[in-house]
Amino acid sequence: MSNTKYVFVTGGVTSSLGKGIIAASLAKLLQQRGFSVTIQKLDPYINIDPGTLNPYEHGECYVTDDGAETDLDLGHYERFLNIPTSQSNNVTTGKIYQSVINKERKGEFLGKTVQVIPHITDEIKRRIQILGETGDYDIVITEIGGTVGDIESLPYVESVRQMLWEKGEENAIVIHLTLVPYLAAAGELKTKPTQHSVKMLMQSGVSPDILVCRTEHEISDDIKRKLALFCNVKKEDVVQSIDAETIYDVPNLMLEQGLDSVVLRKLKLCSKGEPELKVWNEFLQKHKNPKHEVEIALIGKYIELQDSYKSITEAFIHAGSSNETKVKVRWIHSESLAVDNVEEKLKGVNGILVAPGFGDRGIDGKIKSVQYARENNIPFLGICLGMQMAVIEYSKNVLGLEDAFSTEMKKDCKNPVINLMESQKNVTEKGGTMRLGAWDCKLTENSNAYNAYKSENISERHRHRYEFNNDYLDQIELEGMKATGFNPKTGLVEVVEIPSHPWFVGVQYHPEYKSTVLKPHPLFVDFIKAALAQSKN
Repeated sequence: MSNTKYVFVTGGVTSSLGKGIIAASLAKLLQQRGFSVTIQKLDPYINIDPGTLNPYEHGECYVTDDGAETDLDLGHYERFLNIPTSQSNNVTTGKIYQSVINKERKGEFLGKTVQVIPHITDEIKRRIQILGETGDYDIVITEIGGTVGDIESLPYVESVRQMLWEKGEENAIVIHLTLVPYLAAAGELKTKPTQHSVKMLMQSGVSPDILVCRTEHEISDDIKRKLALFCNVKKEDVVQSIDAETIYDVPNLMLEQGLDSVVLRKLKLCSKGEPELKVWNEFLQKHKNPKHEVEIALIGKYIELQDSYKSITEAFIHAGSSNETKVKVRWIHSESLAVDNVEEKLKGVNGILVAPGFGDRGIDGKIKSVQYARENNIPFLGICLGMQMAVIEYSKNVLGLEDAFSTEMKKDCKNPVINLMESQKNVTEKGGTMRLGAWDCKLTENSNAYNAYKSENISERHRHRYEFNNDYLDQIELEGMKATGFNPKTGLVEVVEIPSHPWFVGVQYHPEYKSTVLKPHPLFVDFIKAALAQSKN
């Protein structure tokens, strides 16, 4: 019998209050107190996973080692906790209903009428407890997506109500994250939205144990007393979450507010030690007090919503701190780049990163930016599609293969230097069918990649259908671009470099997914180091 404790995080009043950051910060503090903690996200949408969602809809799709396409909040969990997540850490309504319907088709419900209660709620509870029942975790924090009152969230809230009743108050608690807005005209903070939000939660049978109040101004004791009275919690269980300069300040702010202490008291747990955020605060110190500055051009086609590249921008922060350097990002839409403006758009940058993506929109701009980086000796990092664009650009402009392209954008191109993987040629369904998750890679000694990783064998996460076409490998290498990383089993090219260039690396995988506060990704660290050297030149 597992003794795992459960903490549920719900949100009220409005979306985008930062449930994921609060959950990750609490988990960080509990981890520092000696507990084994993991976080999971319950997403109310009916998609099976975010893999088929447009980045404009939902931000980036994050990928785990075991190949799950998940919500971007799992990236925050890994960056804060420095431990990998898995497909069990992200549950969607689509997965729940798919599982229940499959069981019904197989006759597993013995002819019963399948209903939201108990069948859907039982499946939700089963999924919530998968991680807890492994015996690996003392505490499982479960973030429930959406806002209390959303029709989509009701089965999740009901499942929480049942779990609170089944587990008992010492084993399961609810933190409700809510907004206490400031009305400038009245010159005061207003508690009414929070009161309504808690009332709505209580109408579903769930009474919050702790209120975390997002605010732009300090919450006075009087307001805390008022919230406690009207929301049926104790005053010491009302925690302020004031706007922070950076998300990485939030663990310190929650420590000051005593959120972790309140949680442990509610769960009847004794701390195994005081949180020591020494390395975390060293990172913060360097991040906030940089000695240098570089500007990196990020070439992408979803830049209107910067969450589309969340892991990349966070990896820049980690690598920047490691180099005591502020990384300023110049966001450039790949569709805006053309022959006559590429110089103007990219002039003065110290590095160029061509971001991942799918489809043919903005491809010419990405190719132009690769060419600019190559010809002007500007440090270059191409990720996934960015690496493929580097191969296409080199094939066109150095090898003279003018019609070199990827069959993703041009099915009948005469020189498909990037081609559909053999294993993908009979795939008809879009969701969860790419080359996904962690794959091994063997690096060539003395390459930029090898020098960054300081290791010959690495493992990185993938998310793609198209690959470097090995039929062109000899031809491309003869002209100076080298393949410096291969998958040892398949022989597929994972890394390309131009040795004659100061720092030019394209990778088929997604290094950004594995960058954390405590372990900045070595490739990003080296890229920023190269950009710093370029800035001094």
